[in-house]
Amino acid sequence: MGGGAPGEAAQWALRFISGKYQGGEFPLRPNREIVIGRSSELDMVLVEDMVSRKHAKIMTDENSVTIEDLGSTNGTFVNGEKVRTSEIRDGDRILIGTSIIKLVTMAGEQTHITENEARSRLVVAGNKRPPTKSMSGSIEEIPLPDLLQLLSTSRKSGVLVIRSDTGVGKIYLRKGQIYFASIDDSFNTGPRKAMFRMLRWTQGFFELDPPDERAVLEEIQDSTEGLLMEGMRQLDEYSMHVEKLPPPNAALAIPHPLESKLRDLGPEELDVFQVALGAETVRALFDECPLTDLTIAEKLRVLLDKGYVVATE
Repeated sequence: MGGGAPGEAAQWALRFISGKYQGGEFPLRPNREIVIGRSSELDMVLVEDMVSRKHAKIMTDENSVTIEDLGSTNGTFVNGEKVRTSEIRDGDRILIGTSIIKLVTMAGEQTHITENEARSRLVVAGNKRPPTKSMSGSIEEIPLPDLLQLLSTSRKSGVLVIRSDTGVGKIYLRKGQIYFASIDDSFNTGPRKAMFRMLRWTQGFFELDPPDERAVLEEIQDSTEGLLMEGMRQLDEYSMHVEKLPPPNAALAIPHPLESKLRDLGPEELDVFQVALGAETVRALFDECPLTDLTIAEKLRVLLDKGYVVATE
């Protein structure tokens, strides 16, 4: 299929960062067309139900890479957008079926891997992947906001499970809409707060489990796009506040006697103060207070500055 000298060095590669073929790479040589699909006679064969017989085509020239959807049933997505034809650049992420594929620049010995070698390695990678998981990967390779955008645009349903050093998060999706979220299956943290907190996670592994049809106590009503926009806004502001707060393991105490007057506090400041009465550490305050982490950070700074609360490491 397509031209290109067999011995010509590859300039780019398609790296599978999630899905059945995670870990596999396929070289892209100049002036070459690669057809991707389920059919066994194609250049890149992806054997899974959500991939069409002929799903997409990738075309390269000396300076660019272009992807074209070939009328697939489930669509081709680039950086969260469904595309018909799109130029793709280094670092862009493509979603085909349940595979997330990253375009990367090749270097060194990797540039001379043959397509036959790449096909063989994809088969090996596909055979190693447990069949029960439709999608999995690392949030270092694909940050959570980007992953959720892909799942939303492609209208995926299921429970996205994220395992990190700080806990196990779950994000529930119904046809791309986030409707619930939790961390460590705790009811103390509301779904919006849990969702916004997970957006701060930069290390860990994810997998998309089948849908969980059990009823939840509180469904998120925001659109996924709106939720992500608000979450990223809060993340930016939270980062500015948290730099000026004591570390998470710092102990909290209320001065006795309390010289400042409680009547001078606003409602949210009073809410944070009341939780601080029983919270032993900064981390416990953030976990036990129902307000968002951003609001807690803002109000805790006020309480510390005005002497309502003191912290010791």
